[in-house]
Amino acid sequence: MFYWLFELQGDAPGIFRLFGSPVFRAIAALATALVTCLALYPWFIRQLQLKQIGEVVRNDGPETHLAKRGTPTMGGTLLIVALLCTCLLWCDLSNPFVWLTGGVTFIYAVVGFIDDFMKLHGTGGKKGLSERGKMITQIGSVALMMTWFFMELAPEVGYSTRLYLPFVKPEVFSMELAPWAYGILAVMTIFATSTACNLTDGLDGLAIGPSIMSAVVFGILCYLAGSGLHLLIDGQATPVAEYLLLPRVDGVDELAVFCAAMAGASIGFLWYNTYPAMVFMGDVGALAIGGALGTVAVFSKQEFLSVIVHGIFVVEFLSVIIQRYSFKLTGKRVFAMAPIHHHFEKKGWPESRVTVRFWILSVMLALLALSSIKIR
Repeated sequence: MFYWLFELQGDAPGIFRLFGSPVFRAIAALATALVTCLALYPWFIRQLQLKQIGEVVRNDGPETHLAKRGTPTMGGTLLIVALLCTCLLWCDLSNPFVWLTGGVTFIYAVVGFIDDFMKLHGTGGKKGLSERGKMITQIGSVALMMTWFFMELAPEVGYSTRLYLPFVKPEVFSMELAPWAYGILAVMTIFATSTACNLTDGLDGLAIGPSIMSAVVFGILCYLAGSGLHLLIDGQATPVAEYLLLPRVDGVDELAVFCAAMAGASIGFLWYNTYPAMVFMGDVGALAIGGALGTVAVFSKQEFLSVIVHGIFVVEFLSVIIQRYSFKLTGKRVFAMAPIHHHFEKKGWPESRVTVRFWILSVMLALLALSSIKIR
């Protein structure tokens, strides 16, 4: 919306020229989403309490979690609404990357909302959507969107299907995949990130902290990869992306505004989700945030780097897989309980200690990922 005002003004001097800057709009988006969440969550939590939308706690989980029964859940609904509405205000709505990322976010939020609703109202065996049903819905919806993107939009925006490794120069390693093969990788990246974020959302503030760090990192990477900034090197203007050996993706810098809105909304939610939580995110928030981060990783051409950025999510995801197949094959469990954050709780770590230490690890991983820009 505000970018439209910039286009109306054109080259004429005036305050609306600020709206043409992705950096200005990113800052404004972060502030808008943050203030919106800080202001509306008290009202939203009261509405959840009035409607008795409370958390369902596993009986076989850590005993300290039993006291959380009845804490309002599905709080991620407001987070996602604030994120998407902020993007409508501050993003360039002619940008296909914004609509596709927003579309994935919305679809995954709907899937999460249905899952939460079924859990709360006792449908689906009181377990929500089946694992197979979730997978089919998540993978199928993204597969359709990415198929349309590669067939219709990718050639127009010059989006390549080349893969890059972090810390390695493109001339040392880069590999062009067939569109169908890259499409499969893109879909699985989005699905895995969404699922891993959802698995991480088991303690107060645990998932949203790393999500904020990931949004900040990818906001920076998107801006560098897509902006028209140039550096003067030896008297010649060199694109920033080329100088930093980053994949160049025209138009992806608009996702920096999206990431800033995500970071702002997430910080606002964390204010009420930090230990002891006043509201829980629920699948409606965790699936959507994870799906958005996975989509941004794909469009910024940082699929492999996202393994580092989302390191906390990756470890949580792997711990569940290891636990499941270890028990199936050997009858023994590797961890006291999976996902791994519950393992540390079972070992006697207080919930707040687990959360803060995972946040610290997330910050370290974010710094490691950003260092890859120069270490090649």
